[in-house]
Amino acid sequence: MIRRRIEEPILKALSGKKAVTIMGARQVGKSTLIESLFSGGENVLFLNGDEADIRALLKDATSTRLRAIFGKATTVVIDEAQKIEDIGNVLKLIADQMKEIRLVATGSSAFELATDINESLSGRKREFKLFPLSFKELVDDTNLLEQSRLIHHRLLYGTYPEVVTSPGEERIVLKELMDSYLYKDVLNIKGIAKQDKLESLLRALAFQIGSQVSYSEIANLIRIDSKTVEKYIDILEKCYIIFRLPSFARNLRNELKFDKKVYFWDMGIRNAIIGNFAPLELRNQQEVGHMWENWLMAERMKKLEYDRSFAGKYFWRTTTKKEIDLIEEEDGEITAYEFKWNPSDAASCPKAFLAAYPQAKYKTVSPSNVDEFLL
Repeated sequence: MIRRRIEEPILKALSGKKAVTIMGARQVGKSTLIESLFSGGENVLFLNGDEADIRALLKDATSTRLRAIFGKATTVVIDEAQKIEDIGNVLKLIADQMKEIRLVATGSSAFELATDINESLSGRKREFKLFPLSFKELVDDTNLLEQSRLIHHRLLYGTYPEVVTSPGEERIVLKELMDSYLYKDVLNIKGIAKQDKLESLLRALAFQIGSQVSYSEIANLIRIDSKTVEKYIDILEKCYIIFRLPSFARNLRNELKFDKKVYFWDMGIRNAIIGNFAPLELRNQQEVGHMWENWLMAERMKKLEYDRSFAGKYFWRTTTKKEIDLIEEEDGEITAYEFKWNPSDAASCPKAFLAAYPQAKYKTVSPSNVDEFLL
């Protein structure tokens, strides 16, 4: 089994008497992770919010009833917690009145779960996010050489655990993920009205990775209003399907200040949405460059999240179309990254950026040095 990077931090948080929440999309390995950490342990109680009797058991629960339910358990793990009515109050009762209990809750939708938990467990919890397998997790499980050779494959099929462990069946697994999670679960969220509009929106976003996203242009394209587009994108982001990257602007008048780019957390999902798993050799270089940018961006976001980094993440572009793929700002230090699929492609920092931010570092990331960026 591939070891996940958040395993040790979770155990450390629990030893520090913190409740733990684990958020992430379906099928990224949350259930497998908690089974690995707690299965076989003494006095561990697993409760699954997918099961109707568990939901009924915890509905309107009092602390007295919870003690009876838990019995001798000292660790309580609630999987798919967002399915349980008023889960925030349940978790608050446990954290407030049953301090001897080590509490772990997982959820597949930050949209449905985060607000309740954040309000009820303020200051008493440690939140972790789990994503499709990261480059570092895969390297640690095998080796750098093997994973470097598989980058082409990852750009096509992504790194959902079942995809990685089902060689030759990647398309079948991705279709199952799309049918069971991407549309079915997301459509059950309040605010998503029509599947055809959601599909059209996702296709539009999938074709625009690496480019600035205009809500009004997408609205005109799929024939819904721009506020609905923004609401749908917000929901998709909270369901860990996509993420947004804001623009960086500090010193120059012509820097883009309010634009955003949208990326997919998993390239397999992106390619499944547009129905294109053609080898990179059969695609035009611009598309391959955008796919490389999306994969690198998602992998870097995973690394920074798992490292518990406070770095701000942005892209930079001016009205004259000078641009940098990624800007990270941490402790007053700015580092600019340009992504190049072809290591021989020349890349130099835009003069306007250097003039505005003379202390900034500038680095190019290609397949030849990806380990320096992601490990």
